[in-house]
Amino acid sequence: MKIGIKGISRATATATVALTAGAVITGSVFASTAQAATPATPKITAAGGFTMNNGSAKTLFSKAADTRRSTGSTTKIMTAKVVLAQKNLNLDSKVTIQKAYSDYIVSKGASSARLIVGDKVTVRQLLYGLMLPSGCDAAYALADKFGSGSTRAARVKSFVGKMNAQAKSLGLKNTHFDSFDGIGNGSNYSTPRDLTKLASSAMKSSTFRTVVKTKSTKQKVTTKSGGYRYMSWSNTNTMLSSYSGAIGIKTGSGPAAKYCLVFAATRGSKTIVGTVLASTNATNRSADMKKIMDYSFKK
Repeated sequence: MKIGIKGISRATATATVALTAGAVITGSVFASTAQAATPATPKITAAGGFTMNNGSAKTLFSKAADTRRSTGSTTKIMTAKVVLAQKNLNLDSKVTIQKAYSDYIVSKGASSARLIVGDKVTVRQLLYGLMLPSGCDAAYALADKFGSGSTRAARVKSFVGKMNAQAKSLGLKNTHFDSFDGIGNGSNYSTPRDLTKLASSAMKSSTFRTVVKTKSTKQKVTTKSGGYRYMSWSNTNTMLSSYSGAIGIKTGSGPAAKYCLVFAATRGSKTIVGTVLASTNATNRSADMKKIMDYSFKK
């Protein structure tokens, strides 16, 4: 009997050990799975950052998302949105390039689409010149075209007013514009959250989506003499080539803004839109974007 009992005890003990070990292993697997399903929140060099699911508007990443900062040329997202919101807009209508636009570029040392005085450029082409090489001359031309007033100064003021009206209608409470291109007078600001919301709204336009995902373009424009020339523009947004699924949107930089980027990418059925403001340099701007986008796609 004792031998039998001992035998049973050993078998039971062995089974218990086996079950316990199995439970530990299984528990470890579950723990690892849980850890894998919750990626660590990334640290970025940018002063502010934000991402959201474009479909649900759910916040995926946030750092100082509502702190107002200078936006640089990401301002031009709103410039394009105001143009595309015009009633009965004819994208093929032509705008004659004025000397004032090129003089402005020179005086500000601004980024340029290299528009040539006297050329007739379509509104559609100006949008490419605005968003790809970040042409402040293209921004000026669009503001002059779509603002109201008897003088150029009045038309520009009117256009900037339309930018602020759009911001208000979108509920962007921490956004204000005092220029058509981001070269402001101290009152041009937004936040990562507001810019992301603006970008999400702008991306509803098929024309906007087509423009901002374009890596480079060659456009035929009419010269002053009635001939034609080709303008070639490359996109300053390098994530279009370096990040899988990238579909836009706009870079920005400047002494106050530092290095900014408003971006979007689609993988499968999921589109994420986001912003980083005040990165320390162009390399870190790209690295910041990649970190928070990778993180957001895993959530």
